[in-house]
Amino acid sequence: MPETSENPPLLPTLFGDVVKRQVLAVQDYTLLASRSLMNLVTPPVYWKDTIEQMDLIGVGSLPIVIIASVFIGGVLVINTASQLQRFGMAQLTGDGVSLALVRELGPTITAILVTGRNASSIASELGSMVVTEQVDAMRALGTDPIRKLMTPRVVAMIAMLPLLVAVADFGGLFGGSIVAYLTLGLGNVEFWTRAMKALEFGDIVQGLTKPIIFAFLIATIACNEGLRVKGGTQGVGRATISAVVISCLSILISDFFLSKLFLNVLYK
Repeated sequence: MPETSENPPLLPTLFGDVVKRQVLAVQDYTLLASRSLMNLVTPPVYWKDTIEQMDLIGVGSLPIVIIASVFIGGVLVINTASQLQRFGMAQLTGDGVSLALVRELGPTITAILVTGRNASSIASELGSMVVTEQVDAMRALGTDPIRKLMTPRVVAMIAMLPLLVAVADFGGLFGGSIVAYLTLGLGNVEFWTRAMKALEFGDIVQGLTKPIIFAFLIATIACNEGLRVKGGTQGVGRATISAVVISCLSILISDFFLSKLFLNVLYK
């Protein structure tokens, strides 16, 4: 009798399986993220853990945010001034730098810096707890790991990222004012006056709303990747990479739609 062999799966079947897995992953993430927020309205709330995470995320990220923002502000001045000088309008440098920082670069760059530092840390920490069965031990003792591990990190990230963005905006303007004085001869008073007058209420709203959305995405994605670790220590490494990559992509994609939304709502 001729040997029978199983037919290989067809391409549509493989594609359908991939789509199903991605849909289920998004569904699991959505449920996990919603649970992390719903835990705030029912006891117990682990405020001590939340404050510790605020210290790790906020204070721990300050040096890199300040250094990066100062140099970003300087680069903005160099590039903006080189174009404005061609039209004899170098005095408008403060306006352009202020708007670029508050509307776009401050929230986005700060969120990406915080992602690189904290999303990887959160994913690896939670992933290690999953691998070493500490999460299972919590469940056995009657402790909800989502409430104990995820909710404090989400709340801390949402609380601290807008503050870090405000520091980054100030640092960028500070660095820009120094470079403007050294390269263009613009006085600090003139630079800061024009920078402040260029901002409108909508710019402030946009600059402080984006970090809240970005913070929620960073924290929930990092926790989701960490709590879904499989495959031992190699799985922890994969989860860490996935947390950073997915968070950065989510920030950039959501930034596009948020910018479009704010332009249509706040500047009409």
